[in-house]
Amino acid sequence: MFPLSLHNVQIVLAATGFVLGFICVLIGIIILITRGYSREVRALATHAAKLGQKGIGYEVSGLVTSASDLVNAINGLVRTASGVGIFLVFLGMAMLAASYWIVTQIEWAVL
Repeated sequence: MFPLSLHNVQIVLAATGFVLGFICVLIGIIILITRGYSREVRALATHAAKLGQKGIGYEVSGLVTSASDLVNAINGLVRTASGVGIFLVFLGMAMLAASYWIVTQIEWAVL
């Protein structure tokens, strides 16, 4: 076992928090960029809208209701993915701030 002083523990906690915070921010940004409104979601929304228009033209109310539900589900999917990304960014920022606070609490020896 390595004997750890209080300073060493604080440095390890700050470094670990910084690395994990940076990773959370990075993953959150990647989720916001890639999962937001991707090409597949746009194509699905376009086809659902066309399906709804055909249902209105042929007076098929069940088809219109299903297309409307599909579009609402797609919007919920986009909001959920964006919410997860934003949460990860805020969590990462909080971890970075906590790491900074831990570093400021260390009493560095004056050389």
